[in-house]
Amino acid sequence: MSQRIIVITGASGGIAEEIIKHLPSQDGLVLLGRDRAKLEDLYRHIENKTCIEIDITNNQALQSVIDQIYQQYGRIDILINNAGFGEFKAYDDYAFEDIEEMFAVNSLATIHFSRLVGKRMAEQGHGHIINIASMAGLIASAKSSIYSATKFAVIGFSNALRLELADHKVYVTTVNPGPIETHFFDKADPSGDYLKSVEKFSLKPEYVAKRIIKIMGKNKRELNMPFALAAAHKLYILFPRISDYMARKAFNYK
Repeated sequence: MSQRIIVITGASGGIAEEIIKHLPSQDGLVLLGRDRAKLEDLYRHIENKTCIEIDITNNQALQSVIDQIYQQYGRIDILINNAGFGEFKAYDDYAFEDIEEMFAVNSLATIHFSRLVGKRMAEQGHGHIINIASMAGLIASAKSSIYSATKFAVIGFSNALRLELADHKVYVTTVNPGPIETHFFDKADPSGDYLKSVEKFSLKPEYVAKRIIKIMGKNKRELNMPFALAAAHKLYILFPRISDYMARKAFNYK
């Protein structure tokens, strides 16, 4: 299949912008974001695209957009659930509405897109769902309790969905990066102190994008990066008590 139909949520910048920059020109792109005018301006140089404005926390809008895409293109080959945000603060500093919003964007939107598109992919007999989670969903840390919880939810759902779709030749991959040098930290870490303290672990958006592009259409279970944090996750599983101690005492950068 020469042209792939690729849907990307949260397409207004960051990792999504780098992915789009490095995709083959023949791919058909459906770019979802909160501001259609911003998407059109950002990707004005891309010919094979459709930009759609959507509130991904609105379930009716979500279903309507999926129907619109299938009516226009007939299929989705790759879905990249990229939308998300985080805030780093103590567990008791969150308001009820803050927690609900983060779960709505980071977890529920990803779950709903994945299950609805996954059903269509199963019917067409192929497809790849790529859910951008986080190392925070594999290794919890202080002052990221809610963000970690939203990403743990995405990983848990994806792991189960992978089993249900496997016989239909639909792949499900979780991408779990460590800190990435994007505008994500404008909200999560306004002071810039955290990103500075984990500079040796931080990733360039271009590197992450190229790793994601490389696994598109492949039966890859998960993509964890950088190597140091991927190795730390292995130790986290094998030695949980020691890992908790180290996370509290030696690696608590927030």
